[in-house]
Amino acid sequence: GAVVAGLVIGRLRARARGSDGQMTASLLEQLIDALRVLPGVGQKSAQRMAYHVLERQREGGRRLAEALAQAVERIGHCGRCRDFSETDLCPTCSSGARDAQLLCVAESPADRLAIEQATGFRGLYFVLQGRLSPLDGIGPRELGLDQLAQRLAEGEVQELIVATNPTVEGEATAHYLAQLARAHAVHPSRLAHGVPLGGELEYVDRGTLSHAFGSRSEIPKEPPR
Repeated sequence: GAVVAGLVIGRLRARARGSDGQMTASLLEQLIDALRVLPGVGQKSAQRMAYHVLERQREGGRRLAEALAQAVERIGHCGRCRDFSETDLCPTCSSGARDAQLLCVAESPADRLAIEQATGFRGLYFVLQGRLSPLDGIGPRELGLDQLAQRLAEGEVQELIVATNPTVEGEATAHYLAQLARAHAVHPSRLAHGVPLGGELEYVDRGTLSHAFGSRSEIPKEPPR
């Protein structure tokens, strides 16, 4: 029995080897490994996704594969704002209905989309695709800030709205952007951060409360409508 088992295992291993004699992962293993590139997806989650597609959603899996292949091949970056785009200029930058005097700087395409959907902002955008992080080798050039400086130098932008995240790197990036704006006689502004709408102070974390207290503003004479 042990001899037969050894022969079977040997044959299975031989089938798993490529032409160069190296071990080759099965298609299922390759699929699971590929799914792990997604954020927050570990080994177990990738396994569940792979089994679900193969057991119940093969047609959906084909559509996903086709859409993913086309997206990776055809989606690039807008030459004006650096957001994701299928064309040289994204629909926002090519629109004549936007206010070119207002330029909002966001860290990522996801942040830009969140602002667009939540605020009704009608200006234009510039997407950094990251934030300053010297330890990771991410400096002004990697964020396209030379391109942003050229845009500010054109003289059309009157206000630079800095919408970076309230992290250490995000605050450092905001400070750099403010200096860049002032160097081109552009007014810099920063998104307000602090106590969330509807929140209660006793449940707000100390860092957020401290930031909100230090960034307090005057109450307008007229109540908001």
